[in-house]
Amino acid sequence: MTDGRLTKRMLARRYLSAWIGFSAGGRFSQALATVIVLFAFGQPTVSALVGRAGVWAVLVTLFVLAGLSLLGQRYRIEWHGVLPLSLLAFVGYCALSVLWSEYSWVALRGLVGTVCFIGLGLYLALGRDLVQVIRASGDAFRILLVAALGLEVLSGLVLDVPIPAFGIQGNIAYGGPIQGIGGTRNFMGFIAAMALVTFVVEFLTRSVTMWRAIGSTALAVIALMLVQSPITGLAMIALAVTALALWSLRHARPTTRPVVNGVLGGVVVLMIVVGVLGRHRVLAEIGAAGGTATRLDLWSQIRVFVAQFPIQGWGWVGTWPHEAVIPYVTFIDPAGRPFTSGLNAFIDAWLQIGLAGTILLGVTALLAFARAWVTATTFPGVAYVWPAAVLVLLGVTSTAESYLLHGAGLMVFVAVLVIAARRRSWRRHLPRST
Repeated sequence: MTDGRLTKRMLARRYLSAWIGFSAGGRFSQALATVIVLFAFGQPTVSALVGRAGVWAVLVTLFVLAGLSLLGQRYRIEWHGVLPLSLLAFVGYCALSVLWSEYSWVALRGLVGTVCFIGLGLYLALGRDLVQVIRASGDAFRILLVAALGLEVLSGLVLDVPIPAFGIQGNIAYGGPIQGIGGTRNFMGFIAAMALVTFVVEFLTRSVTMWRAIGSTALAVIALMLVQSPITGLAMIALAVTALALWSLRHARPTTRPVVNGVLGGVVVLMIVVGVLGRHRVLAEIGAAGGTATRLDLWSQIRVFVAQFPIQGWGWVGTWPHEAVIPYVTFIDPAGRPFTSGLNAFIDAWLQIGLAGTILLGVTALLAFARAWVTATTFPGVAYVWPAAVLVLLGVTSTAESYLLHGAGLMVFVAVLVIAARRRSWRRHLPRST
């Protein structure tokens, strides 16, 4: 009987070793990266199809597969100083907030989901190089955009009925707004904007043919026009300015780059000041006045609860829970439905992890952007433009949505954060331990 048990253990180890070796292969790793991006950005549709339990099953499965793949690649990955201390501090603080939360089990579930998406982001950054991440993302976004536009055509033109399960209202015949596979027009706009950035960089790196790049870019532009999302419109303006700035800096002489950076920084600050002073007129012109009023009302309600635990917060949950948990159950939108987020990443973080955690998040984001920006403007590879552009998109979107704190937004944030740290982390210069 003992020999039988030993034989079974040996077989199990052999199968596990074989699977780890297979999962570390290039084809499997690239396919897994594509599926991870597909799942993260298509999560609202996955939830509508298989429910919350199904989403958790897929998330945990992908997390385990990514872990096995990284285990198989452990000797090829450069681990020295690659994980940013700011990210580790932020995740550690979120974990500690579970201890003082008044809804510990809900907070623990939110923390597990957060760790899973952070793990998927780490897999993209460590298990694939930057060009491979861009190619995997491009393949995933092509599938998502085709599915989104196909569902909208089916709903609005073929059947002429909405699809409430997916949040699709069937307005494509009227020029939008469309929701696609995003559930809301803002998240669909975020997907389309991410896709456009990815397709452009994909073409510049010559990862795809010209005709595929043209077709993909056309899909993204059509989706952006149909979502009619004001926040996505502002994000696209910010991306256009970013593209112009990056082009100027990449073609400037190294001695003049500090001057150009200073001028660009001053222009950005001036634009922000003008935007803040004339925000009412700007919001009215882009059709965002109604949404802004809803957000301001929600933020004023959040401030009441923030005042109770201003430093440590109520406890990390990531995506707001669907259970009747205080304070989240008290936030109701004008349609009578509970809000699913704070509609601003930093106000949302202040509610969950207080001022201390929000400062950690802000420092993490600023360090990530600084590293990505310097890398994008100094390294010759055009692929390094992608992390900087993605962070600009996340930063602008985070002023009106909380995508940075959960799901696809958090995963992409971690991925570009670690990619930027590979080139700019100060710990790379520390001596290696023997």
